[in-house]
Amino acid sequence: MSRKSLRRPTTPDDQLAIMRASVRAGCADRPGVYRMLSANGEVVYVGKSKRVRTRLLSYFRCEFPGDKGARILRDAVRIDWEYTPSEFAALLLELQLIKRLRPRFNVAMKRDDRNFVFIKITKGPAPKLLVVRGASDDAAAHYGPFQGAQGVNEAVRELHDVLSLRDCSLDTRMHFADQQELFQLRARTPGCIRFEVKKCLGPCVGGCTETEYLERVTIARAFLDGQDDGPLATLRSEMESASDRLEFERAASMRDKLQRLEALKQQFLRFRFAVESLSFIYTVPGYEGEDRVYLIRRGRVRAEDIPPVAARDHRRLAHLTDEIYGTKERDTAQVPTHEIDELLLLSSWFRRFPLELERTVRAKDVGLVKVTGPRARVRTTKTLAPERRAAISA
Repeated sequence: MSRKSLRRPTTPDDQLAIMRASVRAGCADRPGVYRMLSANGEVVYVGKSKRVRTRLLSYFRCEFPGDKGARILRDAVRIDWEYTPSEFAALLLELQLIKRLRPRFNVAMKRDDRNFVFIKITKGPAPKLLVVRGASDDAAAHYGPFQGAQGVNEAVRELHDVLSLRDCSLDTRMHFADQQELFQLRARTPGCIRFEVKKCLGPCVGGCTETEYLERVTIARAFLDGQDDGPLATLRSEMESASDRLEFERAASMRDKLQRLEALKQQFLRFRFAVESLSFIYTVPGYEGEDRVYLIRRGRVRAEDIPPVAARDHRRLAHLTDEIYGTKERDTAQVPTHEIDELLLLSSWFRRFPLELERTVRAKDVGLVKVTGPRARVRTTKTLAPERRAAISA
């Protein structure tokens, strides 16, 4: 069968005209999200805009068939839209829809953010550290985001070496020392090069027990959490010993390794402070008075409410605030997989619009809610400290 016969049928011009007329007649120029649907009901694309009508009509003005908008339209036969109170609300809803529906064009055209990477600790009997662009679907531990993929890759290699963790492919079969009796009838090849030069514990060739290996992984987790400087102390000791033996080239190599790990440590310390700074109550003015209050903790929207007016509204918001901010959360730099996209979205939002931070207050600084005319806003006597604003905007 030829490639040409496998192509999906494109939407005819008369159907495009019907879609355009539908947008002109029924769509308002206000914040919202829209969905492009194919003939079989598949959602092929989800988008958002603070002016939905204008955005949708722009698709029909694409001049070249290769344009993104033209390609999406040629796969769609219907456009649905729904309105949201604000552009911020549209952004959140768009993310939720994309994660749930995984539209073909959103996935295919998703651009990895080259500014951020994560350190992933794989699952399985002998975990390893990987530098990845985004969250995977296997619920593995992720740390980050970090900036500069090359530098982070170099730091992870040093961490592998100092802790003697494996860096071989994920499909390499593991043969731990305490499992040797299972393989005594099998001939195995000698250890890999890293095992032979004592840079890996050798979990694939019976060089260590599973417990011994996992102890090193625990140290790696503690280092990434900022709770254990063991890897730095090991490199510093090796550097000083090499210097005392007048092995200056080796000492310089240890110094470079140490600097790479220290740079990584400084990054995750800054990241943890920035994430903690993304914990506040955010009041967003809405279209035609549809204001909303968002309770954000550690870079994730935990609840949404309307600004309180009546006494019961005040009690509801007070209860939500206590419920969300009144409990202790995990003391770790690990980011749950399902929170990564929203964390990056909120970080990007406040970097793009730093003045929006003026609409935020810390939960502990919230007093009553002041009503001004038909609208209400959270009343506080404090604003975010300059260093917290700088951490979010960085």
